[in-house]
Amino acid sequence: MKYPIGIQSFERIIEDGYVYVDKTHLIYDLTHSGSIYFLSRPRRFGKSLLVSTLENYYLGHKELFKGLAMEKLEKEWNVHPVFHVDFNGANFTKEGVLETMLEDYVNKWEKQYGLHTNRELETGLRFRDVLKSAHEQTGHRAVVLIDEYDKPILDVLDMDNELEDRHRNVLKAFYSIFKVADAHLQFVLLTGVTKFSQVSVFSGFNQPKDISMDTRYETLCGITQEELDRYFAEPISAMAIKYRCSTEEMKSLLQQKYDGYHFSESLTDVYNPFSLLNALDSLQIRDYWFSSGTPTYLIRLLAHFKENMNELTGKYYPPEEFIDYKADVERPLPMIYQGGYLTIKDYDMRRNRFLLDFPNNEVKNGFLTALVAAYLQPRKQLSNWIDDVVDALEAGEADTLCTLFTSFLASIPYTMRRKEDETEKERYFQYTFYLIMRLISVYTVYVEKVQSQGRVDCIVETPQYIYIFEFKLDGTADEALQQIEDKGYAREYVADSRKLFRIGAVFSSETGTIGEWKTR
Repeated sequence: MKYPIGIQSFERIIEDGYVYVDKTHLIYDLTHSGSIYFLSRPRRFGKSLLVSTLENYYLGHKELFKGLAMEKLEKEWNVHPVFHVDFNGANFTKEGVLETMLEDYVNKWEKQYGLHTNRELETGLRFRDVLKSAHEQTGHRAVVLIDEYDKPILDVLDMDNELEDRHRNVLKAFYSIFKVADAHLQFVLLTGVTKFSQVSVFSGFNQPKDISMDTRYETLCGITQEELDRYFAEPISAMAIKYRCSTEEMKSLLQQKYDGYHFSESLTDVYNPFSLLNALDSLQIRDYWFSSGTPTYLIRLLAHFKENMNELTGKYYPPEEFIDYKADVERPLPMIYQGGYLTIKDYDMRRNRFLLDFPNNEVKNGFLTALVAAYLQPRKQLSNWIDDVVDALEAGEADTLCTLFTSFLASIPYTMRRKEDETEKERYFQYTFYLIMRLISVYTVYVEKVQSQGRVDCIVETPQYIYIFEFKLDGTADEALQQIEDKGYAREYVADSRKLFRIGAVFSSETGTIGEWKTR
């Protein structure tokens, strides 16, 4: 089986015999139900392949769809003029790159249709004339496909406000011609990661229909469980043999690592296609999506976190709070959601609220690692440290945990610690503790778990051990242990056969690391 890893050309996938998960029944429905659409999906989620499939469909390449659902659904196969704009390959941090790219596209199209337009005319108006001419010359209305429409903005977001505003205005002027050229348009699709609103680049033309959370098209990109079972049974069996487990256990491992995305209230599970295909090809479970590159805008976004990541996850939100991005880096939730770092986990129909959390282990671990690196800037190698902590938890070595926590906290530069006042100090250590415990959550980890008599700082459950942590800032370990007893934090585990550790630990604001650690 050949896997189309990194291949975004539908034509190449079909002609060269790569596996193609048939989405053409959804594409047929999409193209026959409306005309102007917007679709948001995370990076490397198949948006470019969708655009390429649409391009070949509208160009009438019937032979490429042999054996696919589209072959039976489409009867006419009309050939339309297609205009494909792909912003993927350019770096828009330099002034003038966006204008040059659009100019180049329009020049090429003018030559294609024999137009000799005044070059002093705005690029958008020249494109309007191209669309009109293409319609008149071919007898069929034009199709416009714009891939990663938001990249010119994301590349400079929160980095160069002047260039960001300029890119918005250029794109707004270019897209505004869709309104005046409406009579010449058959179909328009804009794809991207983020939907910008209020300061919208879309405001110059009729608002596209946003299908990002449309139940009918939630599986338009990505791979469902049914598709995984139908197309990839053989490599899953091969992985099971390699990992010395059953097929069902192998499927469970793949689900935990790469599944869990939901794009509507129907909560249909969708796998990250990039990671899944890489895993099936190499027969290795690894962090493919996150290790393929953290977007620079996310790194810049992380710099704005003020001890609030623990307030974002595991909460219900109205859709307007995470769907529309209003270019406010102090409110990062929409960007984190649309970037694929959070997803819908539940839907409360009565209140129209969505529960957001990490989609799977790959994203959770990758995102938190990036967040820790940006927030704490530790000198220790995070992955090695996490492995050591997990080993200690598995072995029931509470004293080793003390050593590991002490050394990690000591590796954080002094300049990163909050020193302004007692409230800031406490928030810093609370957030540091939260990030650390989320990072090592290979097993069941409860952070600030609510019980009948209070809120436990942390409980970690492994197959053989239970660890109850209570942390104090500049207090004593005895005070922490006494709180565990007074509040009855261990009461729910009285009948549990696993060995229980009660750990009282003290953060020292003076040294920035563990000041005292006692186990009972």
